Amino acid sequence: MEIEAIRAGKVKQLPGADLEDEDLSGSQLEKINLAGATLVGVNFSGCNLNGARLDGANLIGAKLESADLRANLLGANLMQADLSGADLRGGNLRGANLMGAKLSQACFTGAFL
Repeated sequence: MEIEAIRAGKVKQLPGADLEDEDLSGSQLEKINLAGATLVGVNFSGCNLNGARLDGANLIGAKLESADLRANLLGANLMQADLSGADLRGGNLRGANLMGAKLSQACFTGAFL
């Protein structure tokens, strides 16, 4: 899989992909499908994930600082993830595991928890 194509937003369908520990910081990943993907330790800092499908994704320890996460995170595992300053307005976080996650200045306005 070409990581540069993902960073550039050219790849939109990656359900179940394994991107563990990749650096995708600052990428335009709007409406990408990463449902059920292994995203452990991935750096999504400053990413645009607006409208993305991250339902059931494993995001343990992921870096999501200041990311646009107005996305579907239904049942996602965000344990120990850094969501500091992330925009989760209107996002779906039902059933998501946020145990130990850093939530400083994250915006959850209108989010489904």
